Amino acid sequence: MDADKKADLPLVKSAGRVLDILDDIAANGPSTQLQLATRLGIPKSSLHSLLRTMCARNWLETDQTGNTYRLGVHTLTVSSAFIDGDPVLMRASTILDEIAAATEETVHLGRLDGTEVIYTAKRESKYPLRMFSAIGRRLPAHSTALGRAMLAEMPVEAREAFVPEQIKAITPLTITDRGDLLTIIDKAAQLGYAEESEESCLGVRCFGVALPFSHQPVDALSVAVPISRLKRGREDIIIEALLSVKARLSAMRTNSLVR
Repeated sequence: MDADKKADLPLVKSAGRVLDILDDIAANGPSTQLQLATRLGIPKSSLHSLLRTMCARNWLETDQTGNTYRLGVHTLTVSSAFIDGDPVLMRASTILDEIAAATEETVHLGRLDGTEVIYTAKRESKYPLRMFSAIGRRLPAHSTALGRAMLAEMPVEAREAFVPEQIKAITPLTITDRGDLLTIIDKAAQLGYAEESEESCLGVRCFGVALPFSHQPVDALSVAVPISRLKRGREDIIIEALLSVKARLSAMRTNSLVR
């Protein structure tokens, strides 16, 4: 079935509300029924029945008072199944290990999801000072090296949809001028890699490249480095390692298409 026909199919309201509840708790943390009802606009009677059902199926669980809901253990089962079954994550595992060994810094794998990047895998730095990040975390694509690397692979006219008119700052150094951001993404397209400095995490600079696993740039790799460790020549080593992986994957994909 093509995308247009799928878009015409009616959606199931109760199923949508269940997914909204999961998304909301994932984003905002443990919440009361009142907080969920207020944020999601679901009638309390309907919400109560949904919450009871989700708790019974272990998608949610409550605290000792029974008033606060958090994600249940079944969400971990489903997340683990996704990680084990995703073909890109399996292929990228050795690449993450390779870049982590070459740079000795924190390495992230990310995927474009709408206008955001979601972290899908991570390798920790060997150094004591590590970057706080977690698999499943979401950030605006336009404010991260991961996201900019993927946007840079898109046609120029397509990039603009991912950069809003009003940009919310993540840190005091986040670039919030739309024109400046589009120029930065244009530069990344010319260089073959993207970067950002303290825009998503203070004290940290990131370098990223899109991974050409498919014809659409939806996965990317980045190296995050505390600025205090970016000594002379260190930046060049990191960029060279990332571009080398990107070139190798591009050649492999080209050869497979030719065959």
